[in-house]
Amino acid sequence: MGNCHTVGPNEALVVSGGCCGSDEKSYTVGGWAWAWWLITDIQKITLEIMTLQPKCEDVETAEGVAITVTGVAQVKVMTDNELLGYACEQFLGKTVAEIKSVILQTLEGHLRSILGTLTVEQIYQDRDQFAKLVREVAAPDVGRMGIEILSFTIKDVYDKVDYLSSLGKSQTAAVQRDADIGVAEAERDAGIREAECKKEMMDVKFQADTRMADSKRELEMQKAAFNQEVNTKKAEAQLAYELQAAKEQQKIRLEEIEIEVVQRKKQITIEEKEILRTEKELIAIVKRPAEAEAYKMQQLAETVQKLKSHANTHYTQSHIAAQVAAPLSRTNEIVILSGDGGRVTGEVNRLLAELPVSVNALTGVDLSKIPLLQKMISPQA
Repeated sequence: MGNCHTVGPNEALVVSGGCCGSDEKSYTVGGWAWAWWLITDIQKITLEIMTLQPKCEDVETAEGVAITVTGVAQVKVMTDNELLGYACEQFLGKTVAEIKSVILQTLEGHLRSILGTLTVEQIYQDRDQFAKLVREVAAPDVGRMGIEILSFTIKDVYDKVDYLSSLGKSQTAAVQRDADIGVAEAERDAGIREAECKKEMMDVKFQADTRMADSKRELEMQKAAFNQEVNTKKAEAQLAYELQAAKEQQKIRLEEIEIEVVQRKKQITIEEKEILRTEKELIAIVKRPAEAEAYKMQQLAETVQKLKSHANTHYTQSHIAAQVAAPLSRTNEIVILSGDGGRVTGEVNRLLAELPVSVNALTGVDLSKIPLLQKMISPQA
């Protein structure tokens, strides 16, 4: 019979031996394995990282300067079956301290040999390159032990003759000088950069102000355009309103004029009718009597003319009177019209008033003694 053995991921289980004198070995990392009683051997080896601190004291460099170097190395057993077999051959059955001691001595030997080929400046100024060189030189040897160097760094480098401090002083002075130069250059560059930044800031500010001014101008122009458009629309609306109002007023005025025309036509018609009526009335009252009166006066004038023509033939007064009175004897009544300045009536009255005097002067006959003429003249007197 046998037992089942297990290991964690930080250990490797080595099973050796077996039936019939077998020399095969099996390696199990982070798993389990079966082992027979009495005929199978079970051993374990750690796979954890081991930290080493190699130190080489008073090792002379290529220039003969004795220095002391300390480093830190991280190593572990490799898990590849072949390499793990090498590690088991070298370290199986040893403690971790014993394994560390073997690897540490190997690293210190390589470190010491490398220090003899380099100068202090190379070691001190380029520690990474120095550590890389140590890893490259020591890796094949420790690799044959089944060990892998995960990292190697130089922890400290110092000497007992103040060589490094002197080197540091000169380096410090150079660094200080470079630092001062760098500060001056930095201040110069900072001043230049500050001026450039100020210029850029002013340019940006100018561009921003320009854009702002352009935006403000465009806004004002748009507002002016909008105001102009609004004012134009208002003016158009006002003009349209006034035009429409004027049209309405014109329509009203036309209607009023039409009404006035109609009224005027009616008034003219009335006035024309009134004129016709007045004209007819005047014809009836004035013209017809005036024509009759004119006819009478014509007859009277003819009589007077006859009297004048016969005056030279020495008619007697009685004969003349008879001749004068003859036309008048046929007149029953003479009506004298007078009014508001009637021209015909005025002329007739004047003629009648002057007739007796004229006849008396021409013929010596006094017509005023004729009764009919007395009737005609007496109302005028």
